[in-house]
Amino acid sequence: MALNIKLLSAKFTVEAAKHCDQIEKELLTLEARGFSPEILDSVFRAAHTLKGAARMLKLTGISTVAHRMEDALELLRSGQSSLSQEVMDLLLKGVDTIRQLLAAVAAETPLPESLPPVCFELEQFLHKDTAENQEKCPDQTSAKITDDRVQDDASNITHDFVQIRAERLDELIQLMGEVVSFQYRKRQQASIVRDIMRLSTTSLTLASCQTLTTAQTEPVRNELAATLAAMHSQLSKFQDSLRNDAVIENLLTANLQERSLKIRMLPLSTVFDKINRVVRDLTRTTGKEIEFQVEGGNTELDRKIIEHLGDCLLHMVRNAVDHGIELPQDRVMAGKRACGIIRLSAFYDSGGVTIVLHDDGAGISLDQIKTTAVKKRLLTEAAVSTLTEMELLDLLFLSGFSTSPIITDISGRGVGMNVVKQTITEKLKGSVRIQTHAGKGTTFLLKVPITLALSRMLLVAAANHTFAIPAYSVQEIVMVPASQVIHVVSKRALRIREQIVPLEELETILSCPQTVPHERSELLIILLAAGAERLGLIVDTVISEADMVIKPLPSALASLALLSGFTVGSNDEIISVLGVTALLKQARKNKLPAGISSEIDLQKQYKTILVVDDSANTRDIVKSILESYGYKVDLAEDGLDAIEKTDKKVYDAVITDVEMPQLDGFSLTSHLRQDERYQQIPVIIVTSREKAEDKRRGIQVGANAYIVKGAFDQTNLIETLKNVIG
Repeated sequence: MALNIKLLSAKFTVEAAKHCDQIEKELLTLEARGFSPEILDSVFRAAHTLKGAARMLKLTGISTVAHRMEDALELLRSGQSSLSQEVMDLLLKGVDTIRQLLAAVAAETPLPESLPPVCFELEQFLHKDTAENQEKCPDQTSAKITDDRVQDDASNITHDFVQIRAERLDELIQLMGEVVSFQYRKRQQASIVRDIMRLSTTSLTLASCQTLTTAQTEPVRNELAATLAAMHSQLSKFQDSLRNDAVIENLLTANLQERSLKIRMLPLSTVFDKINRVVRDLTRTTGKEIEFQVEGGNTELDRKIIEHLGDCLLHMVRNAVDHGIELPQDRVMAGKRACGIIRLSAFYDSGGVTIVLHDDGAGISLDQIKTTAVKKRLLTEAAVSTLTEMELLDLLFLSGFSTSPIITDISGRGVGMNVVKQTITEKLKGSVRIQTHAGKGTTFLLKVPITLALSRMLLVAAANHTFAIPAYSVQEIVMVPASQVIHVVSKRALRIREQIVPLEELETILSCPQTVPHERSELLIILLAAGAERLGLIVDTVISEADMVIKPLPSALASLALLSGFTVGSNDEIISVLGVTALLKQARKNKLPAGISSEIDLQKQYKTILVVDDSANTRDIVKSILESYGYKVDLAEDGLDAIEKTDKKVYDAVITDVEMPQLDGFSLTSHLRQDERYQQIPVIIVTSREKAEDKRRGIQVGANAYIVKGAFDQTNLIETLKNVIG
């Protein structure tokens, strides 16, 4: 029987690609950790196997490159050559060349007749590092050894796997999703049977109590009662049987779901390992020193999600190298290690997976974002000045938006970040957020579902409509009295465990037609989270939670940003799936209707507080707390900075630390009390000093309040402010 060369070549390219990935990963490990006989042996075996398989298919270019790599590795194993940067570059170049040739094989394109340049580069290295001249073609002894090794490798192959066409696997996953989704309908059918049971019970009772006037109707009544009793008995048995069947079916379906999903699951290391090579090459190109750290590479995701994630993560890592990490001399001048760190980690989180990309570089300049936004005429200066930090960072996801002063081949073209967000939010139904700290670095937080075939949904009702919310975005569900709602400037909010969470009616965000107005004594709230942002969503009812197949919106509805898809409910109703990121964005825009406010808002909206602390982290925390309650806040990094600010402006209150360079909090308070404008202005000292003499000194210099950080909480601070300025 003739050999199917096309099929053999297809299998070879798959296996050879795995060998290339293994060789590259282990070479990078050698480069990072130094000489290791075990890893060298592993790399040698992979190159040897790849060479033998390519030779059997007469793929001369691939087999020759692998052979030259094998010879170089043999020199390293025997100690005749050292693990230098030169040999590492050549070996990695060999891997890249083999990948290029494999792509040609997969495309059924003939390989070049001439050998790739890396063959001659490796041969020159071999000549330089050994006294013996190696022939370009292996001798007969070498060929015999090779054939023996190929036979050994072939004998060790275990056939415990099969190859499946991608489209057939996708069909299986889709079918599995439909089966699991159908369980929701079955549960609804069971509830219908319960209703019938209640009706039959009532009918049986009425028939048994019926009063008949003639003896002739007695047999009829008895027959009716017997018939109803039999019907009731049969329904009861059917209900028990249906309940048992549902339990078994749920178990079977759960196993089908788990095993089907595992078929298409891949570890994130398949992406992370390739990025490791990219960082290594970019480090050489940019002259920067970078330590690339990976955690959670064994976290598994649907192959479809990983395919989309690869380009997104690659673009963000390139940005981290180009824009984030500084040159070694700049880092040293800033008091950092010369070597920067880029950390890529992943972990399971609330039914999804969170991927964190962090660099300890210079951070993102918010001022530069503002300047760029105005320069590109995206916003006016007045509009930019009103944006929060989160809103400013969201501008980076706009098409063509880049703060880079030049265009490079690494990043800075202004294309990519918009595609990243579009891919994460629209294609993968996830979210992406940015956190940055000047001089300390930048963090990207990506959250994606584990699979796109099936999604866990929380079904809720609002304005007589049913909506689906991705369960991995739901932190918790709470029921609170309406009296606990507070007003912060022009928005409603709820204080939950010392956090201020904005509140919005779901029907208001979606602009649903007004239903009959109803006063709520209690509020049912769904707490949503996307990155660091939180939202309390007020709904009428929580219906259920179910695994459902999410279908894309028709093209005519694709522009509806608040909807990310739809699913089909138990009664064939169309249920809209809400996009959480879009909900949070819309909620930020909503304000309370005119006339709805509170006395607290009116009292606080013009109150400006000066916060003085030498810790940037403490300043940011206190600022965040005060702003969430509607106060305006200015910051000073020490006592002298505070004096400069108070000379120019009269604040409604001053909150200061004690331990600060140049001028401490006691001296600052004393200075303010000598200023006629500040003799009656409240000063609150917040410090870790808790000795009685320190508190007495605070009172002596004129402080209105003394809060110890050890007992500090935001409620204490806010209540103190209310007492001194309202």
